[in-house]
Amino acid sequence: MTKSSSLKEIKSIIQKNDIDTVNVVMPDHYGRLIGKRVTARYFIDHLFHAGMHACEYLLTVDMDMVPLNGFDMTSWDAGYGDFHGVVDENTFRLIPWLDGTALVMVDLEWENGSEVKESPRNILRNQIKRANQEGMYPLSASELEFYLFNETVGELAKRGFQNPTPTSDYIMDYHMLATTRDEDVIRSIRNLMTEAGIPIEFSKGEWGLGQHEINLEYSDSLEMADRHVIYKQGVKEIAWQKGYSACFMAKYDTVQAGSSCHIHTSIMDKDKKKNLLWDSKKKKESKLFRQFLGGLLKYSRELFLLYSFTVNSYKRYQAGSFAPTRIACSHDNRTTGFRVIGHDASFRIENRMPGADANPYLAFAAILAAGLAGIDEKLDCGDMFSGDAYKSEKLPSVPGTLSEAVELFENSEMAKKAFGENIVKHYALHARYELKSWNSAVTDWERVRYFDRI
Repeated sequence: MTKSSSLKEIKSIIQKNDIDTVNVVMPDHYGRLIGKRVTARYFIDHLFHAGMHACEYLLTVDMDMVPLNGFDMTSWDAGYGDFHGVVDENTFRLIPWLDGTALVMVDLEWENGSEVKESPRNILRNQIKRANQEGMYPLSASELEFYLFNETVGELAKRGFQNPTPTSDYIMDYHMLATTRDEDVIRSIRNLMTEAGIPIEFSKGEWGLGQHEINLEYSDSLEMADRHVIYKQGVKEIAWQKGYSACFMAKYDTVQAGSSCHIHTSIMDKDKKKNLLWDSKKKKESKLFRQFLGGLLKYSRELFLLYSFTVNSYKRYQAGSFAPTRIACSHDNRTTGFRVIGHDASFRIENRMPGADANPYLAFAAILAAGLAGIDEKLDCGDMFSGDAYKSEKLPSVPGTLSEAVELFENSEMAKKAFGENIVKHYALHARYELKSWNSAVTDWERVRYFDRI
């Protein structure tokens, strides 16, 4: 047993599996896991009921953990107090690739018991609640791509992450021979994730040197986002243990293919037996599907920041790269931003726009918010696109830069209505700090281009 919801069962699991450490974690605004390692005894005796405290600055720092100014939720002037993390006992699971270790998620509250609205987990939960109130229960699945390199992160860091060595010498898309050479790592990931309560469907080579895709089995949207971030960290940890490194950048190299996060969404009824996106009598898509997709098509540009949150994210959107450049939908067409696949219970929408660097809580929340707006406004998705979307200049394009995406997000009345003005302001400010950091950086490209010739 890897997951549980009662203290009695958790005690039994800890004793049976000789667990001495519980990683008590939460996702930050980048989708990274942050938190504390707690002794199993202290977790059982105190933290399970009392929760955990952590510094408020964790949702207002940059990638280097430097506190940033201008956020409403906390500041130097406010003294950087603590959040209260309430244990979500339903997320308790063993982490079999770490000796004697289990993991549990916490939800962030203020000391007065009100939720921290800016928390990614709370943002997604609130969109799920909106859907549930209308009798809709969303399911999600992540398809994450990543690159595997022969050096450890420590070895690469010593040379500024220059020229990492991919584990294959040629594009390994669907190749069985090339992927055999990485099976020591990939097989461990498949098996250990399944043991951790993160069921794996399959793995395959991808469209880059040393690039892999491992598909996670679908689940309720919040559970799927939890699985996504645990999986992502676990892949890096397993790779490190075996002397490799794994990279989830959207575009780690100018020449090599980008790494995507394809997100599959379906909407079920309360009993989770009927797919509300499918009309079983007419044996085709339902009216709700057309409205939900209509919202995605109308509002994805405005919410794109929640799909792609870094400067690097936008380097991936290139014609002929299998990363979409146009916001359109079609049946089983990999050139469009949205791809409709399956039928009956498996009928679903695949969002191909987020990269592997996406924060799943924010991306899932954006999909639900846009789809729910489409239902509220009784929109229609129109005819399905056919052909090569890369060549169609009539279709709306994805934002070309982080700067364009943050402008759209800041000015979106729909985003303010769906999430609240404080959340829009919070994440827009993070994006602006990212841009400021990028605009002041001197890159290798600039040195090669200008060092001698300018």
